[in-house]
Amino acid sequence: MPDSEIARILAAFRANAYDVLDLQPGVPDEDIKRTYRKISLLIHPDKSSNPRAPDAFDRLALAHQVLLDEKKRAILDEAIADARMLMMRDLKLTVDSEEVKDPDTVFMGKWKEKVKWVLADNEARRQRQVKAQMQEEGRERRKEEAELTERKRKRDAEVEWEKTREGRIGSWREFSKKGVAAGGDKKKKKMKTLG
Repeated sequence: MPDSEIARILAAFRANAYDVLDLQPGVPDEDIKRTYRKISLLIHPDKSSNPRAPDAFDRLALAHQVLLDEKKRAILDEAIADARMLMMRDLKLTVDSEEVKDPDTVFMGKWKEKVKWVLADNEARRQRQVKAQMQEEGRERRKEEAELTERKRKRDAEVEWEKTREGRIGSWREFSKKGVAAGGDKKKKKMKTLG
Protein backbone atom coordinates (compact mmCIF):
# COMPACT_ATOMS: atom_id res chain seq x y z
CA MET A 1 0.00 0.00 0.00
CA PRO A 2 2.75 2.57 0.75
CA ASP A 3 4.37 1.84 -2.63
CA SER A 4 1.12 2.44 -4.49
CA GLU A 5 0.58 5.71 -2.58
CA ILE A 6 4.14 6.83 -3.40
CA ALA A 7 3.53 6.03 -7.07
CA ARG A 8 0.21 7.95 -7.00
CA ILE A 9 1.83 11.03 -5.44
CA LEU A 10 4.71 11.00 -7.91
CA ALA A 11 2.28 10.58 -10.82
CA ALA A 12 0.04 13.43 -9.60
CA PHE A 13 0.35 16.81 -11.27
CA ARG A 14 2.82 18.63 -9.03
CA ALA A 15 1.26 22.09 -9.40
CA ASN A 16 -2.15 20.85 -8.25
CA ALA A 17 -1.83 20.38 -4.49
CA TYR A 18 -5.33 18.88 -4.30
CA ASP A 19 -4.25 16.21 -6.78
CA VAL A 20 -1.12 15.39 -4.74
CA LEU A 21 -3.17 14.99 -1.55
CA ASP A 22 -5.99 13.26 -3.49
CA LEU A 23 -8.59 15.76 -2.25
CA GLN A 24 -11.41 17.65 -3.93
CA PRO A 25 -11.20 21.45 -4.08
CA GLY A 26 -12.97 23.31 -1.29
CA VAL A 27 -12.32 20.86 1.53
CA PRO A 28 -11.91 22.34 5.03
CA ASP A 29 -8.49 22.76 6.62
CA GLU A 30 -9.15 19.97 9.10
CA ASP A 31 -9.61 17.45 6.26
CA ILE A 32 -6.39 18.66 4.65
CA LYS A 33 -4.46 18.22 7.89
CA ARG A 34 -6.01 14.82 8.59
CA THR A 35 -5.29 13.52 5.08
CA TYR A 36 -1.73 14.86 5.19
CA ARG A 37 -1.06 13.19 8.53
CA LYS A 38 -2.46 9.86 7.36
CA ILE A 39 -0.52 9.81 4.07
CA SER A 40 2.71 11.19 5.55
CA LEU A 41 2.78 8.44 8.19
CA LEU A 42 2.23 5.90 5.44
CA ILE A 43 5.00 7.08 3.10
CA HIS A 44 7.49 8.64 5.51
CA PRO A 45 11.05 7.86 4.32
CA ASP A 46 12.00 6.53 7.76
CA LYS A 47 9.16 3.99 7.63
CA SER A 48 9.28 3.07 3.95
CA SER A 49 12.02 1.18 2.16
CA ASN A 50 10.95 2.56 -1.21
CA PRO A 51 13.83 4.62 -2.69
CA ARG A 52 11.34 7.16 -4.07
CA ALA A 53 9.73 7.79 -0.67
CA PRO A 54 11.73 10.97 0.06
CA ASP A 55 10.62 12.58 -3.22
CA ALA A 56 7.00 11.64 -2.60
CA PHE A 57 7.17 12.87 0.98
CA ASP A 58 8.65 16.22 -0.15
CA ARG A 59 5.88 16.66 -2.74
CA LEU A 60 3.28 15.81 -0.16
CA ALA A 61 4.70 18.31 2.36
CA LEU A 62 4.83 21.03 -0.30
CA ALA A 63 1.22 20.38 -1.32
CA HIS A 64 0.20 20.54 2.33
CA GLN A 65 1.95 23.91 2.74
CA VAL A 66 0.28 25.29 -0.39
CA LEU A 67 -3.18 24.30 0.77
CA LEU A 68 -2.67 25.80 4.22
CA ASP A 69 -1.37 29.09 2.76
CA GLU A 70 -4.47 31.20 2.09
CA LYS A 71 -3.01 33.18 -0.82
CA LYS A 72 -1.57 30.16 -2.63
CA ARG A 73 -4.74 28.17 -2.04
CA ALA A 74 -6.86 31.04 -3.40
CA ILE A 75 -4.72 31.14 -6.56
CA LEU A 76 -5.08 27.37 -6.97
CA ASP A 77 -8.84 27.50 -6.36
CA GLU A 78 -9.18 30.28 -8.93
CA ALA A 79 -7.27 28.22 -11.52
CA ILE A 80 -9.51 25.21 -10.82
CA ALA A 81 -12.63 27.37 -11.17
CA ASP A 82 -11.26 28.78 -14.45
CA ALA A 83 -10.66 25.24 -15.71
CA ARG A 84 -14.24 24.30 -14.82
CA MET A 85 -15.63 27.30 -16.70
CA LEU A 86 -13.45 26.51 -19.72
CA MET A 87 -14.64 22.89 -19.62
CA MET A 88 -18.25 23.99 -19.49
CA ARG A 89 -17.67 26.38 -22.40
CA ASP A 90 -15.86 23.72 -24.46
CA LEU A 91 -18.64 21.19 -23.86
CA LYS A 92 -21.34 23.87 -24.29
CA LEU A 93 -22.75 23.19 -20.83
CA THR A 94 -24.42 25.52 -18.35
CA VAL A 95 -24.36 25.58 -14.58
CA ASP A 96 -27.74 23.86 -14.64
CA SER A 97 -26.58 21.01 -16.89
CA GLU A 98 -26.81 17.52 -15.42
CA GLU A 99 -23.12 16.77 -16.16
CA VAL A 100 -22.08 19.81 -14.12
CA LYS A 101 -24.42 19.21 -11.18
CA ASP A 102 -23.58 15.51 -10.90
CA PRO A 103 -20.24 15.03 -12.70
CA ASP A 104 -19.30 11.57 -13.86
CA THR A 105 -15.76 10.17 -14.07
CA VAL A 106 -15.36 11.27 -17.70
CA PHE A 107 -16.23 14.88 -16.85
CA MET A 108 -13.96 14.79 -13.78
CA GLY A 109 -11.08 13.39 -15.87
CA LYS A 110 -11.49 16.11 -18.49
CA TRP A 111 -11.72 18.71 -15.76
CA LYS A 112 -8.52 17.38 -14.18
CA GLU A 113 -6.73 17.65 -17.55
CA LYS A 114 -8.07 21.20 -18.05
CA VAL A 115 -6.78 22.12 -14.57
CA LYS A 116 -3.32 20.90 -15.63
CA TRP A 117 -3.53 23.03 -18.77
CA VAL A 118 -4.65 26.15 -16.84
CA LEU A 119 -1.97 25.73 -14.17
CA ALA A 120 0.73 25.18 -16.82
CA ASP A 121 -0.51 28.23 -18.74
CA ASN A 122 -0.48 30.34 -15.56
CA GLU A 123 3.08 29.21 -14.79
CA ALA A 124 4.23 29.98 -18.35
CA ARG A 125 2.66 33.44 -18.08
CA ARG A 126 4.36 34.01 -14.73
CA GLN A 127 7.72 32.95 -16.16
CA ARG A 128 7.29 35.33 -19.11
CA GLN A 129 6.56 38.16 -16.68
CA VAL A 130 9.61 37.30 -14.61
CA LYS A 131 11.75 37.15 -17.75
CA ALA A 132 10.44 40.52 -18.95
CA GLN A 133 11.05 42.00 -15.52
CA MET A 134 14.60 40.64 -15.48
CA GLN A 135 15.24 42.06 -18.95
CA GLU A 136 13.94 45.45 -17.83
CA GLU A 137 16.13 45.32 -14.74
CA GLY A 138 19.07 44.39 -16.97
CA ARG A 139 18.38 47.38 -19.23
CA GLU A 140 18.20 49.68 -16.21
CA ARG A 141 21.42 48.21 -14.80
CA ARG A 142 23.22 48.68 -18.12
CA LYS A 143 21.95 52.27 -18.30
CA GLU A 144 23.18 52.96 -14.75
CA GLU A 145 26.55 51.38 -15.57
CA ALA A 146 26.83 53.53 -18.71
CA GLU A 147 26.05 56.65 -16.67
CA LEU A 148 28.65 55.68 -14.07
CA THR A 149 31.22 55.04 -16.79
CA GLU A 150 30.48 58.42 -18.40
CA ARG A 151 30.82 60.23 -15.06
CA LYS A 152 34.11 58.44 -14.39
CA ARG A 153 35.38 59.33 -17.85
CA LYS A 154 34.52 63.02 -17.27
CA ARG A 155 36.19 62.97 -13.85
CA ASP A 156 39.31 61.37 -15.32
CA ALA A 157 39.36 63.95 -18.12
CA GLU A 158 39.11 66.80 -15.57
CA VAL A 159 41.93 65.26 -13.51
CA GLU A 160 44.12 64.97 -16.63
CA TRP A 161 43.24 68.55 -17.60
CA GLU A 162 44.32 69.76 -14.14
CA LYS A 163 47.56 67.74 -14.34
CA THR A 164 48.57 69.56 -17.52
CA ARG A 165 47.56 72.99 -16.15
CA GLU A 166 51.08 74.09 -15.14
CA GLY A 167 52.40 73.11 -18.56
CA ARG A 168 49.68 75.05 -20.32
CA ILE A 169 50.17 78.12 -18.11
CA GLY A 170 53.94 77.94 -18.56
CA SER A 171 53.53 77.74 -22.34
CA TRP A 172 51.27 80.78 -22.30
CA ARG A 173 53.73 82.76 -20.18
CA GLU A 174 56.59 81.94 -22.51
CA PHE A 175 54.49 82.92 -25.51
CA SER A 176 53.53 86.18 -23.84
CA LYS A 177 57.17 86.98 -22.96
CA LYS A 178 58.32 86.27 -26.52
CA GLY A 179 55.59 88.49 -27.88
CA VAL A 180 56.55 91.38 -25.61
CA ALA A 181 60.27 90.89 -26.17
CA ALA A 182 60.02 90.63 -29.94
CA GLY A 183 57.69 93.48 -30.63
CA GLY A 184 57.13 95.23 -27.36
CA ASP A 185 59.38 98.30 -28.13
CA LYS A 186 57.74 99.18 -31.37
CA LYS A 187 54.84 101.52 -31.32
CA LYS A 188 51.85 100.83 -33.38
CA LYS A 189 51.49 103.00 -36.41
CA LYS A 190 48.37 104.98 -36.80
CA MET A 191 46.43 104.26 -39.84
CA LYS A 192 45.53 107.08 -42.07
CA THR A 193 41.97 107.49 -42.96
CA LEU A 194 41.13 107.77 -46.59
CA GLY A 195 39.15 110.67 -47.75
